[in-house]
Amino acid sequence: MIKRRMWRLLALLFAFSLVAAACGGDDDADESGAGETETETTAAASEDEAMDEEMAEEEEDEGATGALGGAAAEEDIEAAVAGETEEEEMAEEEEMTDEEEMMFDRSTLEGVFEEAAARRAKTVAELTEKIEAGEYGAGDDGILRGPAGFEIDMNACPDDWSNTTGITDSEVRIGHTTAQSGNLAAYGNIAYGWENYFNWINDNDPIMVGGSPRDLVLVVKDDAYVAAQTIEFVDELIEAENVFSILTLGSPNTLAVYDKLNDECIPQPFVMTGHPAWGDPVNHPWTTGLQMSYSTESLLWGAWIRENLADLLPVKVAGLVMDNDFGLAYELGFEEWAHANTDVVAEYLPVRHDPAAPTLTNEMTTIAAFEPDVFISMTAGNPCLLAIQEAGQNGLYDDINAKGGVLFTPSVCAGIEAYLKPAGDFADGWWIVGGGIKDSTDPKYTDEPFIAFINDNLAAAGLDPAVSLYATGYMFGYPYGEALRVAADLPGGLTRSNFILAVRSLDIYHPQALDGINAQFNGAADAYFIEGSQFSRFDAGGQTWDIIGEIVDVNGRSTNCAWDKDDGGCR
Repeated sequence: MIKRRMWRLLALLFAFSLVAAACGGDDDADESGAGETETETTAAASEDEAMDEEMAEEEEDEGATGALGGAAAEEDIEAAVAGETEEEEMAEEEEMTDEEEMMFDRSTLEGVFEEAAARRAKTVAELTEKIEAGEYGAGDDGILRGPAGFEIDMNACPDDWSNTTGITDSEVRIGHTTAQSGNLAAYGNIAYGWENYFNWINDNDPIMVGGSPRDLVLVVKDDAYVAAQTIEFVDELIEAENVFSILTLGSPNTLAVYDKLNDECIPQPFVMTGHPAWGDPVNHPWTTGLQMSYSTESLLWGAWIRENLADLLPVKVAGLVMDNDFGLAYELGFEEWAHANTDVVAEYLPVRHDPAAPTLTNEMTTIAAFEPDVFISMTAGNPCLLAIQEAGQNGLYDDINAKGGVLFTPSVCAGIEAYLKPAGDFADGWWIVGGGIKDSTDPKYTDEPFIAFINDNLAAAGLDPAVSLYATGYMFGYPYGEALRVAADLPGGLTRSNFILAVRSLDIYHPQALDGINAQFNGAADAYFIEGSQFSRFDAGGQTWDIIGEIVDVNGRSTNCAWDKDDGGCR
């Protein structure tokens, strides 16, 4: 679809170029107002109008502005949800999958690690060739260059900045701020799982720097999901702990510090949040996300509703929104989609809640009184469980199911043990746009080699494998480790600049991702690591998520997002 639209656009640009000399106009395809040039002929005017219309369509399709930046084009997502992927694209994907399956045996742990090593070697070879040719890496002008126009002006780094801060004779020190207390304390378990994976690396396959092993050491700070605390701890990690890189958890927390970390030239990859703002390789080149963007999730909710609730359209939708930057990303994203699709959504009611609120009774009572056909939980942590419980107790669950409607819980609350099991039968039949990641406690996956590897390691360390958020630590730790290994093998060895270059070039098979979900970056062109998901319905009896329909993957199609902190949305 992208190719088809591009050919149409090129044809229009060619036609426009025939009259450009006479018009004296600007044919810059990046300017949405470029079609207002005066012309001397009716034919030229019609070409101008056609270009205006095409550019407007392109801008709308690509989500270039507004809250839905950071997502693929709406038509691409809706086509994928409807199973209308282009034949040519499917053939290419099938060919690639067949080739990978012939080369590596993903049914064994050895095969998974062999594939990882082969992919790293390929990335290292490609980057090394470019570095030695002077195309990538830090040039004499102080500009760090990478794939697809990726650049960082290293001249702007602080005078006392070092490319090897955090690397000692025995360690690579990595800072992490997270919530290990407060209402979202469950997410702090991710840090324990991440550390567990790094301990396995240290003991079994250490990162080599200059020919000698270095232990990966996590320096963890509990900010209780309070952004002001995150700011203090990041300062402490930089000034006192001398860390190599920093990983943050939470959208408001990361937004509070990502300007500083980019000004300080400190890598902040794979942050633990799906906010679209992390897809900004121009203004925040040191920061990346990992999980599916909340903007993409918003579009997937809408596309699912259009595809599956045809008999109820247009529907009334209510959203329970966490009242902070995290919830705002969801609220703005779905609100923009709803306003553009009034044939699908007749009314949309967002109801916000305090992130620290001990109950959600009042908010859920308001939502029940609205009598929605669709309920979407746009929150995180324990409030996800509370929303399911309240919906069951106040009748919302029964009312929506009686109508043939749907209740969604967010991708960040897929954990069965933490958020579904405690809700009992009230969790049965809830849907999720799951973000393409396997739950390590789901019976469907527990026998897979990498999932079994995770659970065995957790158990050996005295961590309960039934807590799936421990395994989420592996989800973040795995690509982190792969990027560190790539960087260590590049000319110049493990440095901050090599690390961010490796991150921005990473293309891996992630063994915790569902088949059909890609995990890759491509410099400034593709700033989102995972851009796909499954649709799943929870079976409370079997304590499992049943995948319904095909996997949706729009890898490489999400627009970048320069987030507007004051007004919200991508600009």
